Amino acid sequence: MIGPDPNTLHPLSATDQIVFLKPLAEGRPNVTVGDYSYYDDPVDASAFFDTNVRYHFDFVGDRLTIGPFCAIGRGTTIIMNGATHAMGGVSTFPFNIFGNGWEVGFDPATWAAENRGDTVIGADVWIGTEATLMPGVTIGPGAIIAARAVITQDVPPYSVAAGNPARIVRSRFDDATVARLLSLAWWDWPRDKLMRNINAVRGADITALESAT
Repeated sequence: MIGPDPNTLHPLSATDQIVFLKPLAEGRPNVTVGDYSYYDDPVDASAFFDTNVRYHFDFVGDRLTIGPFCAIGRGTTIIMNGATHAMGGVSTFPFNIFGNGWEVGFDPATWAAENRGDTVIGADVWIGTEATLMPGVTIGPGAIIAARAVITQDVPPYSVAAGNPARIVRSRFDDATVARLLSLAWWDWPRDKLMRNINAVRGADITALESAT
């Protein structure tokens, strides 16, 4: 046995409220999802990219990357750059989108210049219920995002972020240990190696991980 199939939409036969996001992302050109990352929602988990990822328009060109082994709690909202308004002028009102002459003289470059880039969620990130990610943030591997946190800035690997706006509450490990874990990158191991060492991955002995074969 080498664990569940990461390409199965509903990995638990007893319920459809949990979905693996990788198969759900197929056909979406600006989305990349790693193996086993899942979303949990009793209402309609399979609508994640339509309901929870907002203002993600292909013409904007920003990408959403979700690493492997992420756990995303129900009600999480990921806001992409399509939600932003140009802020360099006196008014932030998007006159141009309503046309009828209001689009004349609008320079799309003034809006694009203020976009914050791609949103990246690293491997093994746990995002709590109803958290919100603002455009262009990067969440490092192993980070934990508290329930209802609003992420406006990057979150370092293996940090715990909470609040609105979110702040770093603490690091899960000291700097040396974080460096060792990032070097190991267990989430990139082949499925058979992960299976052989699954207890070390969920355990607390990093030396055991480093000895994995």
